[in-house]
Amino acid sequence: MPANSFVENAWYVAGRSNEFPVNQPKGLKIANRPVLVWRTADNKVQSFDDRCVHKRMPLSEGTIQPDGVLECAYHGFCYDAKGQCVRIPSQLDLPIPTRAKLRPFPCLEQDGLVWVWPGDPAKIGDMTAPPTPEIAEWHTHMFDPIQVPANYILLIENLMDITHFYPLHDGNIGDLEQSKIPFEIVEEKLNGVDTVKTVRKAQNYKQPPFFVEWFGYPVVDRWHTHHMVSPALTRVELRVAPPGKLGNAPDERGYVIHHAHTPIDAVSHTWRLWVSTKSEKLTREISKTFPQVMDEDLWALERQQKYMEYPDDGYHEVYLRSDKALLRARKILSEMEKGNARSSVSVVSVPERV
Repeated sequence: MPANSFVENAWYVAGRSNEFPVNQPKGLKIANRPVLVWRTADNKVQSFDDRCVHKRMPLSEGTIQPDGVLECAYHGFCYDAKGQCVRIPSQLDLPIPTRAKLRPFPCLEQDGLVWVWPGDPAKIGDMTAPPTPEIAEWHTHMFDPIQVPANYILLIENLMDITHFYPLHDGNIGDLEQSKIPFEIVEEKLNGVDTVKTVRKAQNYKQPPFFVEWFGYPVVDRWHTHHMVSPALTRVELRVAPPGKLGNAPDERGYVIHHAHTPIDAVSHTWRLWVSTKSEKLTREISKTFPQVMDEDLWALERQQKYMEYPDDGYHEVYLRSDKALLRARKILSEMEKGNARSSVSVVSVPERV
């Protein structure tokens, strides 16, 4: 596992589409790079290095001029929607230097989200941003983005293993019984990326109180997955129904939760969470519980990251059978991290098998 790094060559969520109004450039930090996201007058989202080529001034601090160009707030360099400098106020009588153009970042808009590729464009290959149709098509609640002072891999590991539901979330979404549900691991290549998923199936399962309130069934057959779809996204799906009824659409109830984890730098990331169901009321009810859940996870992640600062002298992680999926996730991310343009990180060893 890259203990203090991130995968550069991946599609990451920059934000929801509505976070980027026309001609209101926004500056972000993704994978330790300054990123400008600009929805131009023709409603197309563009992304560039957020530094003026002259004196490194953040272009996201600039303004859009009447002719549609982005003017730097420092010396007035003006850039068009393709990132080309088209005007320098202090020397209008001279040709514009050929190098006066912004480095573009590949970006796209899909299912109401804006994605940016902060790495080497030549390495995109067949990698595509993972689809998230439930966000656009179901009743969805999105929480305000959280800046987490921890490496994003710690969140991925948190999401891949529900045995932390007890004790961390005891009395809320979790109880000890969930930790005992056996699981299988599914590995497949999706959207050009190796993925890992846990599948937990249970029959005649007595649900925790919150789940009974949400779905109306005290005892259910249950199907629960946690899927690291890419370095940027973990998808959680839960389906429950009365015993013997799982797979019968009228009786099934559940949710899909997408977690976007976008690295800011080696020790922080932006966490976005969407809850989607087919019922507006159910989405609203489920969403009421998540602020507490997220606070509890945030509390744990902050402390884990602080203890990453200590040398491992004499310290070794002990792995349980419940850690199989997160260890596979580590392996996948570690292999992808080797393709980084800038790689000077410490790596936690990952056993080949567990």
